[in-house]
Amino acid sequence: MEIILKQDVENLGLKDDVVKVRNGYATNYLIPRGMAVMATASALKMHQENMRQRAHKEAKVREDAKALAARLAACKVKIATKVSSNGKVFGSVNNIQVAEALAAQGIEVDRRNISFIGAEALKEVGVHQAVIKIYREINATIEVEVVGEE
Repeated sequence: MEIILKQDVENLGLKDDVVKVRNGYATNYLIPRGMAVMATASALKMHQENMRQRAHKEAKVREDAKALAARLAACKVKIATKVSSNGKVFGSVNNIQVAEALAAQGIEVDRRNISFIGAEALKEVGVHQAVIKIYREINATIEVEVVGEE
């Protein structure tokens, strides 16, 4: 029996895949739990139309994400914080501070999408790299410079 998956099913397929399974598995498990629908002619037609519309919307979102990645690539963030005499930061510089610094430059980024290469937070003065996840596989790398307050 052919079915259209409504959500990801482990060892079977991803959402919106059309897969072939045994009749009992579909009628007794997948369909009653709302994980799939039968792939009738009308359901397949609706599925194709939905996929076509989703592809059009995703192309626009992907284009916007690439434009934001290009803006971020040219961006450099400078964060001033209290430091000791040997260059160690009191506390740490985290993704919240980077998100606020980017917002001050006019770029809104969710702080949960910011991560530092090789560390969870920055604890030393210097130039560090931060990766910002924008959309699925589209990422941007920015420079974060940590300097001492005066």
